[in-house]
Amino acid sequence: MTEGGFFLRGLVIGFSIAAPVGPIGVLCIRRTLADGRVVGFVSGLGAATADAVYGSIAALGLSAVTTLLVGHQTWLRLIGGAFLCYLGYRIFISRPADNVTGTLNPQLAGAYTSTLLLTLTNPLTILSFAAVFAGLGLGSAAGGLRPAGLMVLGVFLGSALWWAILSGLTGFLRGRLEVGGLRWVNRLSGAIIAAFGIAALATGVRWR
Repeated sequence: MTEGGFFLRGLVIGFSIAAPVGPIGVLCIRRTLADGRVVGFVSGLGAATADAVYGSIAALGLSAVTTLLVGHQTWLRLIGGAFLCYLGYRIFISRPADNVTGTLNPQLAGAYTSTLLLTLTNPLTILSFAAVFAGLGLGSAAGGLRPAGLMVLGVFLGSALWWAILSGLTGFLRGRLEVGGLRWVNRLSGAIIAAFGIAALATGVRWR
């Protein structure tokens, strides 16, 4: 396979794994509606970075790291679930006026970091990458460090492309929402995110 082929496969893999709408997707949509496309997209970049991290583990064939993460998936689920519950609660009780701040950089940093940590604490992410790379025969450094690097770059850009599309499309709705509409967006998205957190906590406790 050519180096371009490795990159394109990584692009498709990154986009495909990011596309299903879960708690990160709901969070990205809510932040786009409340704070604008830039904040929503930066939130997605946090998830794309985590995808690239787990993609590199799968591409380099680091089975020991994968085994370690899978072995601690219960604690990862509990930590991620607790974080989702807290985040959902904060979003549910927030007022639309609370979403507008005078300093954008701390807001962007927080948006990026929170989605990065949430994605890293989801054990299904590394399992998805490991399964896809194994099924396509792309593990064990994908034939070398350069092809593996190109594939990981493709994973990041593919994931980032999805978040750009999602935040861009959601941004068109932002100007049509009144304060009352944003209040319901906060309540609905907060409840959904908290529900994902409760589900993660429930499965984490059951697996212990």
